[in-house]
Amino acid sequence: MITVEEVNKAQESWGSGIVKIGELKSSFKECRMYALDFIKKMYNFDNGSVQFKPTKAADSQFRNDLKGALSYFIADDSDYNEDGGFAINPWTKVEFQNNSINIYDDIAIAMGNYFFTDLNGGKTKVEYSFVYKKNDLGELKIILHHSSLPYSK
Repeated sequence: MITVEEVNKAQESWGSGIVKIGELKSSFKECRMYALDFIKKMYNFDNGSVQFKPTKAADSQFRNDLKGALSYFIADDSDYNEDGGFAINPWTKVEFQNNSINIYDDIAIAMGNYFFTDLNGGKTKVEYSFVYKKNDLGELKIILHHSSLPYSK
């Protein structure tokens, strides 16, 4: 059974990882290695497809493999020309504001807003839904990631 505390911890780890990727952007090799480790740690790509719909993707908006996710975070793949490297922005802080967390045995569904703070202190509000699955080692892995900018009138 997954606990709310485990979901909160996974969200904190995800946010810290996004910040760290941006901190490493001046050394692309180190940044890429860290980003790969981050994705493998946080997402369930090793055990199958992940439903991954990132915020700033329009042409290839669904990234259900490691290659597409990596490109979205660090923009290193010519197959995804629209990518600017979301995680290398860089961000100084990521805060999750959960609207709800529903737990069903080894699956947890979290939905809400997360806020990305840039170097100037500006915050970007993004809506998200993450689905986590606990693996045989007891680790929470993201199996669905959907995020989008709020509707603007």
